[in-house]
Amino acid sequence: MGTRPRIVITRPGRRAVPLVRAITALGAEAMPLEVMRQEVLPETQAMRSAWLDFDQFAKAVVISPFAAECLAEALDRYWPQLPVGPHYYAVGGATAEVLHERLGVRVHVPPTGQGDSSETLLSLPSLQALDEQKILLVAGEGGRPLLADTLETRGARLTRLALYRRILVAPDDASAGMLARGDFAALVVSSGEMLEHLAGWCTQATLNRTLIISSQRLATLAGSLGFRDLRVASGATPAALAAAVAEACDLDDADVDHDDLEKG
Repeated sequence: MGTRPRIVITRPGRRAVPLVRAITALGAEAMPLEVMRQEVLPETQAMRSAWLDFDQFAKAVVISPFAAECLAEALDRYWPQLPVGPHYYAVGGATAEVLHERLGVRVHVPPTGQGDSSETLLSLPSLQALDEQKILLVAGEGGRPLLADTLETRGARLTRLALYRRILVAPDDASAGMLARGDFAALVVSSGEMLEHLAGWCTQATLNRTLIISSQRLATLAGSLGFRDLRVASGATPAALAAAVAEACDLDDADVDHDDLEKG
C-alpha cells in the first residue's frame, strides 16, 4: 500500500476535529495547520442591551459556528428559558447545527444544494421584504458587509454585534517549510481571510498543489493569488470538503459517515 496522501487543513480550533475525522476516514493523513485563533470579545453595553432585549428581535442571523457558540453562551446567562419570538437563520449547516444542539431551535439555512454563503442565505423568501423588523446579526470582527448592508437595504432595523475576533498567526517553522515545498497532496481552505494570509508562505510549488475551497467566490480569489489546481467543494461542511478531497486525490469515501459529518 502506498504512502497516505497528506491533506493540510486550516480550520481553526475545535472546528477542525470533524474535518480531521472525515479526511482520516478516507485513508489520508490530515494535518491541521494552526494559523488562526478565535478569541471571544469582552461583553459591551451594546451586547448586554441586545441580550436583555433578545425577545424583541424578529430574527437572529448567525454568521459562523463560533458566533453560534458565543450567542448560545450569552443566552444561557440571560435567559434561563429561551424566548419564543426570534426566528433563527444561519449561513451554513455547521452553524445551524450548533444553534440546534445548544438552543434546541429550528434554523433557516440556505436552499439545499446551493452552497453555504451570505448570498444563498439572502435568497430565502423570508429575508426579502423586512419592513422595519428588528434583526440581530451576530458575527466576528471584520468580515464581509454584504449581509448587514443587504438586510438594511431591505428595510431591517439591524443590530450587528461582533462577538469574537480572528487572530492570524504565522505558521511554525516546520509548517512554513512544508508549505513552501508543497509537501502535501491538497490544501483545504474555507475562508478568504485565511487564504490571503497563507499566500505569504506560498511558492510556485505550493501554487501547483491542489487547493480545495468551499465556494466559487473563494475560487476567484485563489485564482487571483496564483493557485492553479482549484477544486470547489459543494459547501463548507466536513462531508462536503472530504468529498472534494476524495475526488481530487482519487480516494474512496464509502466509509465516511456523511450524515454525521454534515453536522460538524
